[in-house]
Amino acid sequence: MKPQNILYIMSDEHNPKMLGCYGHAQVKTPNLDRLAAQGTRFTSAYTNSPICIPSRAAFATGRYTHETKYWDNAMPYDGAVKGWGHRLIDEGLRVESIGKLHYRGEEMPTGFSKQIMPMHVMDGIGQIWGSIRDPLPDERPSKMLNEIGPGESNYNRYDLTIADEGCAWLQATAAARTGGPADRPWVLYLGFVAPHFPLVVPQEYYDMYPLEDLPARKLDPDNGYVRHPWLQRMDDFQQIDRQLTPERRRMAVAAYFGLCTFIDAQIGRVLATLADTGLADNTRVIYTSDHGDNVGTRGMWGKSNLYEESAGIPLIMAGDGVPAGKICRTPVSLLDSYQTVLDGVGLDLIEDEKDLKGASWFDIANAADDDGRVVFSEYHAASSPSGAFMIRKGRYKFVYYAEYEAELYDLVADPEETVNLAGEADYGDIVTEYERHLRDICDPVATDRAAKNMQNALVAKHGGREKAIHLGPKAATPVPGQREE
Repeated sequence: MKPQNILYIMSDEHNPKMLGCYGHAQVKTPNLDRLAAQGTRFTSAYTNSPICIPSRAAFATGRYTHETKYWDNAMPYDGAVKGWGHRLIDEGLRVESIGKLHYRGEEMPTGFSKQIMPMHVMDGIGQIWGSIRDPLPDERPSKMLNEIGPGESNYNRYDLTIADEGCAWLQATAAARTGGPADRPWVLYLGFVAPHFPLVVPQEYYDMYPLEDLPARKLDPDNGYVRHPWLQRMDDFQQIDRQLTPERRRMAVAAYFGLCTFIDAQIGRVLATLADTGLADNTRVIYTSDHGDNVGTRGMWGKSNLYEESAGIPLIMAGDGVPAGKICRTPVSLLDSYQTVLDGVGLDLIEDEKDLKGASWFDIANAADDDGRVVFSEYHAASSPSGAFMIRKGRYKFVYYAEYEAELYDLVADPEETVNLAGEADYGDIVTEYERHLRDICDPVATDRAAKNMQNALVAKHGGREKAIHLGPKAATPVPGQREE
């Protein structure tokens, strides 16, 4: 590919079903819809772990969570496992970040030559209480949704500033261009926090989604839906949904929808500046999220499971060499970011990188859909009683739980994942095949044990379970320069 700049935009916790271009009947995302029309939209894109730190470590390094050992939100990425950013810096390229990274700290060598207003984990240690999993405590009611509705949160203000800084960065970069052959491609990573909770959004966006017009809840336990035992154990620990009245649940959905539109507007500002400065002609754009959000489906909120709402992510690419108006159904994951970024700026893999499992999204977008590609995700973090492992290949998704029964879903016939086929005799061969794909990647029982051993050691380091249960943010990570209230 012709080497060009890359503007890599990552939001936080964006349910892949909640964009206009992905078919949602209500959520308004006109700027991302326009970007999708100009480029390629991926319909089977996944995080490699549905929680911030493990997901972002996979994004940075091109390696699975069980390889990097950044298991949960108390084990932040510190640059010890090198990533694509380090390679770009070694090649003398400019690679900078604005906004949320959620690594251990700004002083760590995490692959950015400059960080502007970075958000990292609280106190450099993160969510210690989330490492207590062996066994999982009976309960720790979450404060995730203690703020809901119209208003302006610190996260909203932070996102506005990130967009401001992104526009200023592009304007300054355009002004400094020489236009000569010595110009080399740059990578700018822009990390927004919306639509991550707190579910608070400016009034104008909240008002776009009247409560009486919101869709009915999907797979609602109050209406007879029975959760998988692993998910039920998580809910018994978190107790988020049971804290909410029906009206508060609707308010939470309206605020989440509003945050999707709010962040679309901020991305629109940045894309408009990219065009106005003349940089769009030589810049490829990527939009994705670190993971999704359940938004009340199955009575769950936040992320932390392997259903489509949580493990799925939106992924849109546009620019030179990207097919316009294309829908790509090949399964992909954030792990592919490594090869994608290198490909986009014109670098080949070197010997130390040839064991990486990913592939360039540019190559995938330009090829026919591949039903044989295997994508993998895993979860070993807060609120989970055991490790969970996902294989997506073709029309089926297989989820293996250490200590719990497996799940198999036909995502073509049953996109909402309502019927578990894992125990049906007609699907025995598929379960066997997909479990073999899983075991080719890792031993799930040994991996579950390895994660818990490291987490137990971390908890002991912080004074044991009774002390560690109080360490870390109660809800969302504070924005730069502020403390948790």
